[in-house]
Amino acid sequence: MHLGVDALPTLMRDAGDRNRTSPFAFTGNKFEFRAVASNQSIAGPLAALNTIMAESLDYIATKLEKAGKKKKFEQAVAEVLTEIAGEHSAVIFNGNGYSEEWHKEAEKRGLLNLHTTVDAVPQLAAKTTIEAYGKFGILTKRELDARRDIAYEQYVKAIIVEANIVAELVNTKYVPTTIRYQTELAQNVAALKAAGCKADLTLLEKINGLLAELNEAMNDLAILRSHHAKGLAAEAKHLCDEVLPQLNHIRTIVDSLESICPDEDWPMPTYEEMLFIK
Repeated sequence: MHLGVDALPTLMRDAGDRNRTSPFAFTGNKFEFRAVASNQSIAGPLAALNTIMAESLDYIATKLEKAGKKKKFEQAVAEVLTEIAGEHSAVIFNGNGYSEEWHKEAEKRGLLNLHTTVDAVPQLAAKTTIEAYGKFGILTKRELDARRDIAYEQYVKAIIVEANIVAELVNTKYVPTTIRYQTELAQNVAALKAAGCKADLTLLEKINGLLAELNEAMNDLAILRSHHAKGLAAEAKHLCDEVLPQLNHIRTIVDSLESICPDEDWPMPTYEEMLFIK
């Protein structure tokens, strides 16, 4: 790579494979967007990257123009790059970006660690974001505020739809199927006792416990779904912190039921069928 600067050594192009431990990988000469859903667009992130690049180049050019009258160009370039590396080296980490080690290290370095969409959305209209986009006339504060609100609204609608679907699946498919199997087990136990045989209640008791746990979880979900916060941000926060964990809890219970109910009776394709059979 020839940058036209004599003060820097020749930099070799990145010849390695992409960094598989980075959710947003920089692969030598490009950023890599991974697993973008069909309803998503990389236009927003690309606009942000191009804005950052433009602001950075403008910053460097301004520094060099001011220093050019007093210093040699090569010396000015070296000083500016040294300054940038010193100020921003905290973002460089070549280890596992998913590890708890990096999370702790990032916190020590003062870097943002936004775990959820709800944590990240406010950054769309943060002061620094508004300044960067506004400097080059790309997006105004009003436009960024609108994008933030739209992101909240999309998130709220998506989680509400997911919660409604979970409630429908559990009430119309998983619970009835489990009750039918519970009835079969109970009839088997009764028949064994009537024949004078000792019945093993282990499986029936496990089904009873999981079904009771599922019913309780669904009641809690109904209460959480009836909540209405004031404003999109507050509603998104409620859905993220309260409803999503409850949906995951329900999913764990249903997964346990799937592992013990007969495959031929289970109303949805099982993990085994999806991964290995069909």
